[in-house]
Amino acid sequence: MKIVIFGLTISSSWGNGHATLWRGLARALAQLGHRIVFFEHDVPYYAAFRDFWQLPWGDLVLYGEWEGIVWRARMELVDADVAIVTSYCPDAIAATELLLDHAHPTRVFYDLDTPVTLLRLSRGESVSYIGPRGLADFDLVLSFTGGAAIGMLQQQLGARRVVPLYGHVDPEVHGPVAPLDRYRAHLSYLGTYAQDRQDALQSLFVEPARRVPQRRFLIGGAQYPQDFPWSPNIFFVRHLPPSEHPAFFSSSRITLNVTRRDMAQMGWCPSGRLFEATTCFTAVLSDVWNGLNAFFDPGEE
Repeated sequence: MKIVIFGLTISSSWGNGHATLWRGLARALAQLGHRIVFFEHDVPYYAAFRDFWQLPWGDLVLYGEWEGIVWRARMELVDADVAIVTSYCPDAIAATELLLDHAHPTRVFYDLDTPVTLLRLSRGESVSYIGPRGLADFDLVLSFTGGAAIGMLQQQLGARRVVPLYGHVDPEVHGPVAPLDRYRAHLSYLGTYAQDRQDALQSLFVEPARRVPQRRFLIGGAQYPQDFPWSPNIFFVRHLPPSEHPAFFSSSRITLNVTRRDMAQMGWCPSGRLFEATTCFTAVLSDVWNGLNAFFDPGEE
């Protein structure tokens, strides 16, 4: 099949969880014989930290303005079998309207940010990547979150068919490797800074570091503020491309997973980092949320 995707980014893993997931999915789909065309709005903050320049299994189309690329999008849709629009795609509504002009491809919406979507709806706020008709025009809606979110997408946004497509790991990229001294840590944490994770990070990472100053702690991520409560034994790696994740996890005795507040409250929303770390055989200290036991066996994993 030919699959056309209008997404947030696949070219830069900086400050987002979309790119790493899409790379693994694209690779797996290509191994099954499918061809991928990925449209990405080229923005400065992703361009500055780009760590993926070509789509070996298809075409990566970087564009400046939607009006300048709509002809290419229309052309690619002519013989497409599936067309996917994702959450946080900057031109999601325009891409959705374009899909409606083409009867041939199966229309799919993939919400990689379901808890955020539903929270905004509950507050009466607009959702920039979903138009006034909701999700009723899509043949299939994929949700990064399972559980109650499935029914809520149907009831609140008119989605006709919803199935979960959870976070995942690419086994060709992630696995145990030799530890590296620069990533050596008794406890590590890999994640973009988010204010709603700070309380958990304070109690599960910062406070333990304060109590055992002789131990080494390591954070990898982006957008950490100057006033973050650093201590002499907390070390920092500003940005880690996915190719470095295995060494990061393999060099830690334990790694910490902290779920965004909206995701934790919704449940059934495992981070890809959980699977990356466990694929590297690294022990994970995680916050608890509904559905966690469905992905890992209690007492065994």
